[in-house]
Amino acid sequence: MSQQTETFLSSVERMFDQAADLVGVSDGLRHKIKVANSTYTVRFGVRLRNRLYTFTGYRSVHSEHREPVKGGIRYSPHADQDEVEALAALMTYKCALVEAPFGGSKGALVIDPNEWEEHELERITRRFTQELAKRSLISPAQNVPAPDMGTGEREMAWMADEYKRLYPSDLNSWGCVTGKPVSKGGIRGRVEATGRGIQYALQEAFRHPTDIEFAGLSGTLAGKRIVVQGLGNVGFHASHFLSQEDDSIIVGVLERDGAVFDERGIDVQALQRHIVETGGVTGYSGYVEDSERVLTADCDIFIPAAMEGVITKDNANDIKAKIIIEAANGPITFTANEMLRDRGCLIIPDLYANAGGVTVSYFEWVKNIGHIRFGRMQRRQHESQTLKMVDAIEEMVGAKFPEKHLAKIIEGPTELDLVRSGLDDVMREGYQVISAKWHSDDRIPDLRTAAMMIALERIQDSYKSLGI
Repeated sequence: MSQQTETFLSSVERMFDQAADLVGVSDGLRHKIKVANSTYTVRFGVRLRNRLYTFTGYRSVHSEHREPVKGGIRYSPHADQDEVEALAALMTYKCALVEAPFGGSKGALVIDPNEWEEHELERITRRFTQELAKRSLISPAQNVPAPDMGTGEREMAWMADEYKRLYPSDLNSWGCVTGKPVSKGGIRGRVEATGRGIQYALQEAFRHPTDIEFAGLSGTLAGKRIVVQGLGNVGFHASHFLSQEDDSIIVGVLERDGAVFDERGIDVQALQRHIVETGGVTGYSGYVEDSERVLTADCDIFIPAAMEGVITKDNANDIKAKIIIEAANGPITFTANEMLRDRGCLIIPDLYANAGGVTVSYFEWVKNIGHIRFGRMQRRQHESQTLKMVDAIEEMVGAKFPEKHLAKIIEGPTELDLVRSGLDDVMREGYQVISAKWHSDDRIPDLRTAAMMIALERIQDSYKSLGI
């Protein structure tokens, strides 16, 4: 297959076909799972700047074997139907893999958000929400969007508020989207969720020496040299947590206007401030105009956290990273994946690696449906029970419990503690299942195929239980 025809969607479908062959999915069911159930294109007008602008939006529903369906909405001038359908398919497989009870969906608005003022973006977003609501493409019970590239808490708050205005009697209206500000029904830990999930995924990978040895590495994350592509929300949080909590060294960061490289390590917080202030990495210490030099730099771990199709058959042989963890969706094409795997690169695939976002979105949706903050019922009970235990220990040993440890021990878990605990559990269990699958059968070539097989087995079982 030539590079011109190896699109994002075709790469996802080839990965699907490879896994479906190994699972033994019947032809009829294979086609049912593979294709998108529906894709809606909406065009709507908004009067701005003394003229009427027409915007194009998409919402693709890939699979409704579980409802509601779940998936982000991105704002991008380059969005198209194929991209949205590929992302929706990945959401189906991702949710099945981490056992989030959703089908897969994805949306996009063809817009460059940088070209519009905040009040203009709000009007556009609210009109888009109205168009989605007309078709039941936003609803706490049917279709639950979330942030993606170009969107965030602000846009989700606008969408939720507009949905509430349209359906004032819906008791669960705030559950129509996730990724909202905490003040609007969001959950603590959602902003960091995908980046935190990348950290947890790597931590679990390094608990599997056989997998790490496949890549020619050993030990822990401490001292491992990491290159990150894209210092947006996901790339920043992943690199920040890995450098501050795991003692990894961020040696390279790639952005749209170039890259930064420093073998001694990059202060990602300082670099992010520079990007916010200047709009890019140009002028920062260690700036490299040719970002390809940093993409192919010698490092232990590469984290593509921006766009799909970053590593193709044209540059795969130049990549020197021993482990690639896909923080973005589809950053490695099907052919490039085979080339990297065959030369001993361990690839931790997107449908597992970046599932932290949908996992914590699930927690937020449950919070919205349940109408109670996580930890509200048990935190003080935990504190009381622990104090009684401390009193018993002091009575038994005849000494006071050390004050420096007491406060932390008796403090009950906060919502953020519980979110991080739940996310860590999902990422640990997810990797364990995938790795075990990979090593269970010599026909399974890599973690990606193993992950896709597990997802397809679960989706297949779901359809069979529906009589399909």
